Amino acid sequence: MHRRPMETIDKIAKELKRGKVIVCPTDTVYGLVTDATNKKAVDKIFGIKKRSRAKPLPIFVKDLKMAKKFAKINKNQEEFLKEVWPGKTTVVLKRKVEAKLYGVDDGTIALRIPKYKLINDLLEKTKLPLTGTSANISGKPAATEIKEVFRQFRNKKSRPDLIVDEGDLKPAKPSTIIDLTGLEPKILRK
Repeated sequence: MHRRPMETIDKIAKELKRGKVIVCPTDTVYGLVTDATNKKAVDKIFGIKKRSRAKPLPIFVKDLKMAKKFAKINKNQEEFLKEVWPGKTTVVLKRKVEAKLYGVDDGTIALRIPKYKLINDLLEKTKLPLTGTSANISGKPAATEIKEVFRQFRNKKSRPDLIVDEGDLKPAKPSTIIDLTGLEPKILRK
């Protein structure tokens, strides 16, 4: 992986703050990333992916402190989160009603702290929760190859504003999803 100049991070962060939708690599697959507090930007992601609004978006957060702004997290959950974050685990938690986020469920929220420098730098620079959904049309496989990302969005009326090309990523699956809203943790996706 090559080093990314800081001005590139600054430019991408500025675009995110302006409500742009960015395709960039994550620790799993290429992702569609935007400011989760910007309704218009989040609406654009649903359009780009052709994703049903009944299917909420997962959210990248900077740290546990940011996660606690959006989700109700008890001591047991916090201990579990410290074990799996940062990493390839998305956790469904009860959402705080006052949390101003778009594209998420009314009662729950899926959060993740990734283990990937670019996304972590963007979370740090923007101080915003960012959408963390795969960069693909709903129903199509998640992309780890850049040519597949370009192919899926080529000739589409609604498409990302910027694509960060890091070449092909190592083959990977999307994150594991664990629901912590019940009495027992429940794996929703391995």
